[in-house]
Amino acid sequence: MQTNVKVLTIIFLLLIMTNCKQTTTKLLDYPVTKKVSQTDDYFGTRVNDPYRWLENDTTAETKAWVQTEQKYTEDYLSKIGFRNKIMKRYKEILNYPKYFGGIKAGDYIFFSKNDGLQNQSVYYFRKGLDGEDKVFLDPNKLSSDGSVSVEFDGFSNDKKYLAYHINQGGSDWQTIYVMEIATQKQLNDKLEWIKFGSVAWKGNGFYYSRYNKPPKGMELSEKNEFEKVFYHKFGDKQENDQLVYEDKANPLMYLGSQVTEDERFLFISKSKGTDGVEIWFKELTNGQKDFKLLFPGFDLNYSIINNIGDKILVNTNNSAGNYKVILVDPAHPEKQNWKDIIPEKPEKLESAGMAGGKLFAGYLKDASTKIYQYSKDGKLDHEVILPSIGSASAIASFKEDGCAFYDFSSFTYPPSIFRYDIATGKSEIFKKAEIKVNIDDFETEQVFYPGKDGTKIPMFLIHKKGLKLDGSHPTLLYAYGGFNVSSTPFFSNSKIILYENDGVFALANIRGGGEYGEKWHKGGNLLNKQNCFDDFITAAEYLIDKKYTSKEKLAINGGSNGGLLVGAVMTQRPDLFKVCFPEVGVMDMLRFQKFTVGWGWTVEYGSSDSAKYFPYLYKYSPLHNIKDGIEYPATLILTADHDDRVVPAHSFKFAATLQEKQKGSNPVLIRIEINQGHGASGASLARIIESETDKWAFMFYNMGITPIYK
Repeated sequence: MQTNVKVLTIIFLLLIMTNCKQTTTKLLDYPVTKKVSQTDDYFGTRVNDPYRWLENDTTAETKAWVQTEQKYTEDYLSKIGFRNKIMKRYKEILNYPKYFGGIKAGDYIFFSKNDGLQNQSVYYFRKGLDGEDKVFLDPNKLSSDGSVSVEFDGFSNDKKYLAYHINQGGSDWQTIYVMEIATQKQLNDKLEWIKFGSVAWKGNGFYYSRYNKPPKGMELSEKNEFEKVFYHKFGDKQENDQLVYEDKANPLMYLGSQVTEDERFLFISKSKGTDGVEIWFKELTNGQKDFKLLFPGFDLNYSIINNIGDKILVNTNNSAGNYKVILVDPAHPEKQNWKDIIPEKPEKLESAGMAGGKLFAGYLKDASTKIYQYSKDGKLDHEVILPSIGSASAIASFKEDGCAFYDFSSFTYPPSIFRYDIATGKSEIFKKAEIKVNIDDFETEQVFYPGKDGTKIPMFLIHKKGLKLDGSHPTLLYAYGGFNVSSTPFFSNSKIILYENDGVFALANIRGGGEYGEKWHKGGNLLNKQNCFDDFITAAEYLIDKKYTSKEKLAINGGSNGGLLVGAVMTQRPDLFKVCFPEVGVMDMLRFQKFTVGWGWTVEYGSSDSAKYFPYLYKYSPLHNIKDGIEYPATLILTADHDDRVVPAHSFKFAATLQEKQKGSNPVLIRIEINQGHGASGASLARIIESETDKWAFMFYNMGITPIYK
């Protein structure tokens, strides 16, 4: 009898436990997203696209969907009790002066500063090293919500004028203005419909590139075509600008311009996408009428550094996968006439520029910066001594300058500005950040783990000193892996939230980036793109195997191409992660080329318009690889309504599909910023604080972690 009672008691307890489990795994009641009948035929493969209507982001129907999803996300996040405590702590961490971007122009030194919690950093200038710091331009006065950002485009060669551009609401569209430096008087010049532009100064004006004005209502989604180069003279209206160069036969072409510092040569760079250029030139001082070809395109990269008399210094990967500096005679530009100035090295040449008549080369040694000073003929003077292993901006200035400025930071070194004396080779701090957190509590280690095919891949790990490897630590794994972009050490105020809660931040330098030159880049693009995903997956497995974390404590994050990375690996290995943050990601690999500048990425990804690339893209496209009945990790998708680089339709369609097919209790939310653009680009600090807070709250909550903040 007693045995029967014990059996019945055990059965009763099991029933209770089963019922509890059913309650906790109840599916979330997501908003219902309308489906339409839309099927496309790709070389005989029919692909359904039931949420195609979400691509029309300006319709009332799509706006209503955005509002519904936003409310659903906010309702979920608002129930996380420690969300406001994280925000309070994050503001405390951020509230210290921060400095960026020192540069000398004539008698003036410019830099940007954020007092602590300003939405946008303010541009300051001083006359001479000992001058008083004064506000030059305050972007915070240009909008009430901090949604207007400002960037400098360059100084005139006589150092009297500055061109700068503003971006509104995070859009990539730029409007260029001109200011007289000494008086801080803004001129009447206003140039619109520019993207990713810069100016090339010549005489009383400058060259610049622009697109035609898009149709009303399609400014953020219309395919950008037929970019042209114009010359603008101070005081003229934009419609009177002189057309300098266009390519009517090739509408999908980026065009850029550059003028040497002595205004002798004008260069036009042409690119079919984000990799590979063709360069044409015109000598402006000898009456040359037509442009001549300097370097044919479009398989290799060439970057003009400056001229030395009638010769041109160029940084190129032609016959140099890690890049080298060459001297070219434009009158005889054939390869057999080139002269190597800085030959290729085992390390990647990341940047090359001139300052004070010297040549400066920035290399990457296992994803960290090394800078060397050379004479103009390539003789090594010495290495520029940096504070520690980290990241430094390129050293460049005008030829008459005796000093230059560079920024330096690392995972545990807040961004600071250094003044570099070209004659002595010594650096000294010009502006140093004084953070209130004891950074010495944290440490950085670099490990090398084997990829799926045995390739050795570097990864930075940042955490508290003396971390016990017991698999208990909340860990955020990040990577980019594309477009030849190198991921180097950077300081993140936000990550201090993670470190203070015994967490680990991991940055994996996966293939597709530029950390080890063209071989590394090509090893992760086009038909090798799966290597990026495999490298990221093996990074996660390494962290688990070495007991930094566990599957239940591992989150992954990436933005743009990195958003694609997160979307691909979470659909390939949903069992490996607890939390996923795909940000502004390229999620629809079959249609990305149809919006704004997406066509420029086909050199990196291939295109679904090609029978060669369609099957490969379809196989890993995040949107098209979400399956029914799979329990995907807790996912917070992040995008913005003014993102006209990776249009929000990617994230909209991904979210709708994932919510439709998700099994289990892991939430799938989408966070849509209003009046903001691609990631943190141009975003106000207030928006960044809100976004970062929501990510940490979502991550800790779904990992079952209560942060230490009271």
